[in-house]
Amino acid sequence: MSEQNAKNSYLAQRKPRSEFATREEYLEHELQVMAPRRWRPNLPFRDYNFEWEDWVPAMAATIGKVVMVAAIVAAFATPLGLSKEFITENVRFELVIAAVLFVILISGFLNPRANLAGTHGPLIAMIPLIVAAGGHPMALGIMIGVLGFILGITKGGSLLTKLTSNGVAGGLLLYLGFIGVTSQVERLFTWAEGFGHGYVAFVVLLLTIVMYAWLEHISKRWLAVPLGCLLAGVVAFALGAPFEFTTEPGFPIVDPTYWWGEDTGWQLGLPDFQAFLAVAPFAVLAVAMWSPDFLGHQVFQRLNYPKNSERVIMNIDDTMIGASARQVVGTALGGANIASSWGTYMVPAAIAKRPIPGGAIFTGILCLVTALLGFPMDLAVWPPVLSVALIVGVFLPLLEAGMQMTRKGKTTESAAVVIFASSMVNPVFGWSLTVLLDNLGLIGCKERGKELGHTGRWIIPGIVFGVLCVIMLAIGMFPGIEPMVEAFRVE
Repeated sequence: MSEQNAKNSYLAQRKPRSEFATREEYLEHELQVMAPRRWRPNLPFRDYNFEWEDWVPAMAATIGKVVMVAAIVAAFATPLGLSKEFITENVRFELVIAAVLFVILISGFLNPRANLAGTHGPLIAMIPLIVAAGGHPMALGIMIGVLGFILGITKGGSLLTKLTSNGVAGGLLLYLGFIGVTSQVERLFTWAEGFGHGYVAFVVLLLTIVMYAWLEHISKRWLAVPLGCLLAGVVAFALGAPFEFTTEPGFPIVDPTYWWGEDTGWQLGLPDFQAFLAVAPFAVLAVAMWSPDFLGHQVFQRLNYPKNSERVIMNIDDTMIGASARQVVGTALGGANIASSWGTYMVPAAIAKRPIPGGAIFTGILCLVTALLGFPMDLAVWPPVLSVALIVGVFLPLLEAGMQMTRKGKTTESAAVVIFASSMVNPVFGWSLTVLLDNLGLIGCKERGKELGHTGRWIIPGIVFGVLCVIMLAIGMFPGIEPMVEAFRVE
């Protein structure tokens, strides 16, 4: 099929639900006949349709967005002595900016192959170090956006993913999935034990396991997020878990002079040159983390979508460009969110066999409603709802995808090494080291490395690994080794 015919094929080839034996066949056919237009208007009902399954990733994405943005804003704001009310208002602001300017505009209309610009969760643990080094949230956000845009337009992101074998990608998914599940289980038990009812967490998790197994049995796993959240919330409340709505309705402040004022908002003023120097290593590391993160989301689509649906698979470089634009604009207007590919959207969307645009518009609507009403934010961050949504909507599916990718060939060697190396330092270290070893032919499939040439075998992987190691040494990310640069020492 020619490119022009492909772009006009959707209305001509789509069929009504009544012509298919099952709904799954209908949804798969929708994926196969869609032909998104890149960086040009994509209109509902002409280029794609809405289905009620689109609400599933939208719900999961909204819950994840509230939680992750709140965590990042709090990580910046708490050391600066800013109030809880400030954190709530900045999260509200970020929800509106993300929904209107980027989720709906880019992923819903301009480029449905660019995944939604979400939040960079792995960087949250480093924010106290960034603040201690004199880092400014505006300087960090702008530098991440500029570096990410450069990587996207030069197609560096897709190049790095091509050099990542199934074994490395599968091992990375297994590691992220396992770490995510265990952390959420621990968090839920800690919460329940905090008010003296540890059994609440046990009951909620046990019922979640049974529910997930039942949904797998009836091939309705994509319902895990809404049913899991409902189940967790009702059971926890019925067993005596405390909950109350505290956030009032309101409209966020969208004045950048307020957020970046000397005595208002962040109370930091505009960043100077030293502030940009302080955040430079973290910005480089953040963008380097994008490739394995984006790859995991793309792989998950490939594992769940049917054959001949390449045209709706997320484009890694376009996603980087969209995330970079969201990063720069959101930061300049006053937000502290650190952007990345939106995993709590993409994973449930892939399970539900839905393309990006329809659910993106629903996500934007839910984010707007949540921000304006306020009180849904309280429900989204309530531990039983939050933890169950992340477990069944993101981390368990990641584990399953990782297992699928490591079943064939000599993938287990690479998977084991990337898990080992990631647990030793972090996922970006594990990914970069294992890609180098795998492409050299020391582990995994020996024939694969011979097909990559010198550039793909060791030059690019070696440079990437070397640069990342220097950065991580400089800021003290290697266990037992003090930061090499004095500015990053925390007293």
